[in-house]
Amino acid sequence: MGAEFRIEDTNYTRFTFERDGRILKAFITSDHPVNGVDAAMHDELATVFTDLQRDSDSDLIILSAKGRAFCAGGDFDWFEEQISDPAKFRGIAWDAKRIVSGLLEMEKPIICRLNGAAAGLGATIALLCDVIIADEKAVIGDPHVKVGLVAGDGGALIWPQLIGYAKAKELLMTGDMLSASEAQALGLINYALPTDAIDAKVDEIAGKILANPRWAVRWTKTVTNIPLRALAAQLMDASIGYESVSNFLDDRREAVAAMMEKRAPKLTGD
Repeated sequence: MGAEFRIEDTNYTRFTFERDGRILKAFITSDHPVNGVDAAMHDELATVFTDLQRDSDSDLIILSAKGRAFCAGGDFDWFEEQISDPAKFRGIAWDAKRIVSGLLEMEKPIICRLNGAAAGLGATIALLCDVIIADEKAVIGDPHVKVGLVAGDGGALIWPQLIGYAKAKELLMTGDMLSASEAQALGLINYALPTDAIDAKVDEIAGKILANPRWAVRWTKTVTNIPLRALAAQLMDASIGYESVSNFLDDRREAVAAMMEKRAPKLTGD
């Protein structure tokens, strides 16, 4: 297993951790009302999946969140900082790729317990997990375009693989959100269940996985993810590059301002 490492010995501020035998529960935990991604959370997302893999005392990860949302995408105050100082957006490009690669390179199985809304990067993180079990009240989508950005942080990678290109392109280009039931019907997620049934299903799936030999499970996941890792290597530099360029545009600034002011955007095409 290598040197002993416990994730509790690290200094995460946007995640909390709980143990249940060989299961490690990781919760997105922030003061933001819908767990929006700020600079600190983005930094931690770039390392947490590697650290979860390194954790010596766990064989399966359950990823969920504290609060009413799972992760509703980027924080708008952070968006404004990136618009005012584009170097801040450029500066997160490396970490944006590490979030995706960290999830895809994990050998341990990871179940997403989708307790509430997942949007943008939050949706990408959920969909890159191995099994997604959602509260039927949750919604999921990738509305990057609605805030003037290219869906470059993994959405263009994972959505077409799960539901096909036609439907994925429709949803990525409209930015529409789906109910959990709609997402399950499309094959985007595994289960959409009543709130009081989620934990039983998570426990059931976790138990079935853990009942199998550890390395058979881990390496089955590893080989299944090889095509996704290859596709990420092909796409992520370009997708992050295009997303970075879109952050410079006038319509990006206007889209964010309109969202914050709760009005229709006055787009110019620039």
